[in-house]
Amino acid sequence: QVQLVESGGGLVQAGGSLRLSCAASGSIFSINDMGWYRQAPGKQRELVATITSNGRTNYADSAQGRFTISRDNAKNTVYLQMNSLKPEDTSVYYCNSKIAGVSWIYYDYWGQGTQVTVSS
Repeated sequence: QVQLVESGGGLVQAGGSLRLSCAASGSIFSINDMGWYRQAPGKQRELVATITSNGRTNYADSAQGRFTISRDNAKNTVYLQMNSLKPEDTSVYYCNSKIAGVSWIYYDYWGQGTQVTVSS
């Protein structure tokens, strides 16, 4: 069993910052890509940022320049530093990771989501 546990969401004023964390635990042999997605009410889930196992990053246009994704491979943890937050960043943020167990087959795993609310 593999679990992704997110933390760090909350309520912040526009212009403020938050740092999200997502720790993977369980029967883990290898972690490939890790990333963050978000879903606002009535909208589809969308990519925020991803990071490969060797640190290559990719950002949505809306996150570029304001958000920074990073990971600590020793802790099986991915982070999302969010600065200059805007009301339109209000969403549930989900952690995603491609993880292989003893079978060495990679599966997609999702966290339970953490609410980020940005007030104007």
